[in-house]
Amino acid sequence: MSKESIPYELIKLLTEEEIMMFQKLRVRIKELNYKTNLTRLIEGDDYWISQIYDSLWIFKDNSNEIFDNKRFIDIGSGCGFPGFAYAITHPNSEIYLVDSSKKKTDALKKIIKSMNFKNKIFAINDRIENLGRQSSFKNSFNIATVRAVSNPSTVTEYILPMLQSNGLGILYCGKWTNEDNKNLEKTLKVLEGKIVEIKSNFLPREKGIRNAIFIEPKASCPDIYPRSVGKAEKYPLKG
Repeated sequence: MSKESIPYELIKLLTEEEIMMFQKLRVRIKELNYKTNLTRLIEGDDYWISQIYDSLWIFKDNSNEIFDNKRFIDIGSGCGFPGFAYAITHPNSEIYLVDSSKKKTDALKKIIKSMNFKNKIFAINDRIENLGRQSSFKNSFNIATVRAVSNPSTVTEYILPMLQSNGLGILYCGKWTNEDNKNLEKTLKVLEGKIVEIKSNFLPREKGIRNAIFIEPKASCPDIYPRSVGKAEKYPLKG
């Protein structure tokens, strides 16, 4: 793919090496897509805007923050975004891609093996509720992300227990309403967390509005969270 076909809004955010990595990543995902239904967002702006730009604007828009050299977990990673995008642009960080689908994590492992990332990257096939009860995962991450997975109250119960005391959770959302905000604040009260900031962005090429909800611990999350598999989804915390 020629550089000219990559949107300018993305080119100005990336180095030549990063662009080449993303081009190579697209080829790998497309190859695996024939056997494993990883994503439909693989051609043209669907890939460069809806996958790459959408994954990265959050980090680039907060350039005063130090996002490199972190322990990063992407919950419900699917085809690997935002995890892969973060890995390419933050090569000194350690990345964990978690998904409950073995087909998807098997595909992610093949991608990791073929891409020669500079990072240590791990694809883990498990439920986040199980990992959140293991000492090697609980309260051990600097950054935790969730993109297009379930409702905010549910995914917040997945995120908060994974974060270090100074860690940052990021919820990628489409629309965000006052009702969503109220429900999330009630959930965070139970989990001893808080909303730090909410950022909105209109994606280039009319790809829609995106919201990023930044959350962090304000005290130690109670040990009972996350609850057992399925509980957060079936019975979201409401304060």
